[in-house]
Amino acid sequence: MKVLGIDSSGLVASVAVVEDDILLAEYTVNDKKTHSQSLLPMLKEIGDMINLDLNSLDAIAIAAGPGSFTGLRIGSATAKGLGLALDKPIIPVPTVDGLAYDLWGTDKIVCPIMDARRNQVYTGIYEFCDGKLQILENQMAVSVTEIAEKLNALGREVIFLGDGVPVYRKTLAEVMKIPYSFAPAHMNRQRASAVAVLGAQYYVQGRAESAMEHKPDYLRLSQAERERKEREEQNRA
Repeated sequence: MKVLGIDSSGLVASVAVVEDDILLAEYTVNDKKTHSQSLLPMLKEIGDMINLDLNSLDAIAIAAGPGSFTGLRIGSATAKGLGLALDKPIIPVPTVDGLAYDLWGTDKIVCPIMDARRNQVYTGIYEFCDGKLQILENQMAVSVTEIAEKLNALGREVIFLGDGVPVYRKTLAEVMKIPYSFAPAHMNRQRASAVAVLGAQYYVQGRAESAMEHKPDYLRLSQAERERKEREEQNRA
């Protein structure tokens, strides 16, 4: 099975092509350039390098959210456009699941934390059993203190990763009561290869959808939606 993976859910832009158990190519950049400028050129470059025929793809796996609202829209539009043009299914991979999969094989608890602003993180709690990703807590938007309480209650060593780590490292030092560590640089951010590999597993489980059906999972309201809701509540009051 050949899967194209795309992740533009955060600061990282990443595309990858995985065929069965082989990573054919991956292009990952953590830069300030907007994803609308980078995703398609990155895909073209790796496609040229491996002589990729896009029609040979079986599916397109996309980090479907949560994450940056703009990044998710760009990734979704890219995946939908390719899916419609190629008549290929979309595999929506929860962003936090994909991040956790970076640490495949660890015997420790895995806790990705993405900076969600407003003193919250997008996060979840995971472990690996017999080589399979197990979800202990589904992805959520909560404060670092709340996720720390959940982890402390488990009483097991945990590895943190994600762009929320440098933002909340000091807070974690104050609230964590159990041993913890941070993933190293080569596995602490979004990677499209993880999205593609996990997406292939989800495809077998019947979790694919048509390009027309696909839409991002923002997990919470955008700033504009929050402000509109607040105005409506004020008007009713």
